[in-house]
Amino acid sequence: MTSTIHEFNRYEDVRAALADPALVPELPAADDGPVGASVAWLRATVARFSSGEQHRRRRALVEAELSRLEPASLRRAVAAGPEGQVRVRVVQTLAEALGMPEPRMVAEAVTVIAGTYFGGTDAAADEAVAHLMARLAPRNADEDGLEAAANRIGLLVQACAATAALVETAADSDVPLARVLREASPVSVMRRVATRSTRVAGREIAEGDVVLLDLAAAHRVHPVPLAFGAPPRVCPGRAHALALADGLRRRPLTDFARLHHQATPLLLPNAWDHASAAALAAQGFAAIGTTSLGVAAAAGLTDGAAATAEATSALARRLGRGSFLFTVDAEGGFSEDPEEVAELARRLHEAGAAGINLEDGRPDGTLAPVESHAAKIAAVKAAVPELFVNARTDTYWLGRQEEETAARLAVYEQAGADGVFVPGLSDPDEMAALTATLVVPLNILYSPTGPALADLAALGVRRISLGSMLYRRALAAAVSTATAIRDGRPADLTTLSYAQVQAWGEPSPHFFS
Repeated sequence: MTSTIHEFNRYEDVRAALADPALVPELPAADDGPVGASVAWLRATVARFSSGEQHRRRRALVEAELSRLEPASLRRAVAAGPEGQVRVRVVQTLAEALGMPEPRMVAEAVTVIAGTYFGGTDAAADEAVAHLMARLAPRNADEDGLEAAANRIGLLVQACAATAALVETAADSDVPLARVLREASPVSVMRRVATRSTRVAGREIAEGDVVLLDLAAAHRVHPVPLAFGAPPRVCPGRAHALALADGLRRRPLTDFARLHHQATPLLLPNAWDHASAAALAAQGFAAIGTTSLGVAAAAGLTDGAAATAEATSALARRLGRGSFLFTVDAEGGFSEDPEEVAELARRLHEAGAAGINLEDGRPDGTLAPVESHAAKIAAVKAAVPELFVNARTDTYWLGRQEEETAARLAVYEQAGADGVFVPGLSDPDEMAALTATLVVPLNILYSPTGPALADLAALGVRRISLGSMLYRRALAAAVSTATAIRDGRPADLTTLSYAQVQAWGEPSPHFFS
């Protein structure tokens, strides 16, 4: 039976092909091998090279294994591990996290299998499969037990290959991983085979046809990398591979950055003055943000009009005298000049700020050109590498150019952003689609009518901001209390004590000896 080879290099076409369930990685040609004792059998039994119901069942086995692993824990474990061959370190870390016996032995066997997993034959690899199956499959395992063990091995083999390739490509560079995935992707061409007839970009593809996807060409015209697939068919181990790769690069995280890489998302309340920040810190919040609306309104100015640079800097200096972590909402940086924005960031960091929020919305209600905002981010990271840059896009906040959201965020993280922020986004499916393509943590603005905190965590959101909500609630409470007293209506007069609030202030100087 002859088959046709179809080649695609346009981003939209490559993305559509990756998302098509009819197109799967081609099973390397090989003679059938003995059950539980050959690479050929392993390939024929894992999720990667299967389709239809078999693929769904086997992928579920892999997802169940991965659900036991917290990416942040993998990052810490591999970073703290001993030096050695990258592939062995990756697999050993995963094997230990999965509770496998003799993780070092498992790692060494998996690296042997990886040499022929994607094509070829090797007696030593067959022996390694048999060796691992003897230890990972239950004694006298039935077909289901053998399939489950095979997919555990397949998970390790693919992690070994994908993560090691990414790390080796990035080498010792300080280039963000997001940029590596786009500009120097370890996978430049993907090969797929059609398990049934389908249609991509108006082209008929028959069962058995081969599809070649040129990722390198696609990445030259669109910023969102496709190395790990495209929604809804994204590699289930994507977050784990990225965490391992980041850990192997051993780039240190600040205390504030570390809060974005843990099982529970960072809930960030936003303060508008020293007292509100101190009150929130006293309640155990790990970090405090500022709200540009609160800062502007307190000064009698308009938010988002680039009018509060001095008030913002002054608040940062006051907060810097405290003992809590804080990040500053700096609107768009109060300038269109990247170097001026970088200088502002340097001053905020010197004042004690651990992070800065930079938005691409402009005072006239339009969005800044993506390249201009990316230049600000790059300039800040070059001037103050340790400052956490949260790059905000206002596509949803302003209700314009929403279709550009993923592309804007991709450019911002490739420019060096440590996190990205999409206020106004509340649709769970759209959040999940973003987290499936982002490398850095996603920040969402909490909405009482949107997903609950636990649901946001399950969607992959890593930071949840309260924005100006607390400031607006405080104003509403003050007005409500005053009018209730004036009008003789019942009012909740529960307050903090005078002494409590006084304790958060700095002692006044004494001008006597």
